[in-house]
Amino acid sequence: MIYFIAFIGGALVILLLLVSIFNRFVKNRNLVKDAWSNIDVALKRRYDLIPNLVETVKGYAAHEKQTLESVIQARNAAMAVPSDDINEQIKAENALQQTLRSIFALGEAYPDLKANVNFIDLQQKLNEIEENLERSRRYYNGTVRENNTYGESFPGVLFAPIFNYTHFDYFEADDFDRQNVKVDFS
Repeated sequence: MIYFIAFIGGALVILLLLVSIFNRFVKNRNLVKDAWSNIDVALKRRYDLIPNLVETVKGYAAHEKQTLESVIQARNAAMAVPSDDINEQIKAENALQQTLRSIFALGEAYPDLKANVNFIDLQQKLNEIEENLERSRRYYNGTVRENNTYGESFPGVLFAPIFNYTHFDYFEADDFDRQNVKVDFS
């Protein structure tokens, strides 16, 4: 009888441990998805703003058609990535971020555009969105760190394949973001 009670007690402890591990996997995955949804909202706001920004620039820089088309192509490519493929969406967003910089470079090249009220307003809105994205990225990366650490450390690593653990990529700056800014007054 005592062995039976000990067996049931041991089985119950193991069951509770497994439930706890499973729940932590679920919690971490949901936190990452929640953090990504915050980024997704800001990205959608950015997608909606980009056509207005491009149209404003078109009037001033008609011969910069290639730059404007590359921004629209990058936007469309980013929007075409399935919303559940977070890792692929991160890559597309980095490409879009790089092309957006080219529009602001056009603003520097065309003083009339730089002084245009619509352009300034759109640029300010885009800066607000970028600041929101930066905060959301930090939160997202923190949840990804927690998720990945648990899934790759003990005891999570033992149960990761069983409990359908998902490894997520960090939303990091691309190589273009890491380059030093050149200032040339010549």
